[in-house]
Amino acid sequence: MSSETTSNATEAPETVDDEADVAALYDRIEELESTVESLRDDGPKKMTIIATKGSLDMAYPPLILASTAAAFGWDVTVFHTFWGLDILHEERSKDLRVSAVGNPSMPMPNVIGALPGGDSLATWYMNREIEANGTATVEELIETTLEMGADLQACEMTTELFGYDHDEFYDGVTTDVGAATALQHMADADVQLLV
Repeated sequence: MSSETTSNATEAPETVDDEADVAALYDRIEELESTVESLRDDGPKKMTIIATKGSLDMAYPPLILASTAAAFGWDVTVFHTFWGLDILHEERSKDLRVSAVGNPSMPMPNVIGALPGGDSLATWYMNREIEANGTATVEELIETTLEMGADLQACEMTTELFGYDHDEFYDGVTTDVGAATALQHMADADVQLLV
């Protein structure tokens, strides 16, 4: 009987230690879950898009992505530089063109784009498809994107390079934005895209 008593005496402290270890593990799990939850709740997602191309077909991706993300409540910035600046220019945005040359997805042979008037034909075709499908125009997408709260920015250096006046941009466009500001937006963003 004394051997049973001895074995019971040694088991009891181990059980107490096991219970304390389990309790400590549960406390640690709760602490980690709380930390993970606080990391998830850091406000709305942030997205920065750099728009560098000013052709008709390349005006749509940054505007569609920006307006959609803004509709989801994301904090969206689109920095337009070089030819992408033409998207924000009220007059030039109404005459954006598309080229069939080097665009294998265009439903016309590349050789047509190389012929005189080829770009005009490709642009006419694209505009016809936009109208036939009831797709929003670039101007409508800009208005929608701004209404959704996205920040459409015009590169200061490119504005000066092209000799554009700030009044030539759509109302609501943020002007005088430099590359350092764009880089800061990208560094703080959850999603960064170059279009």
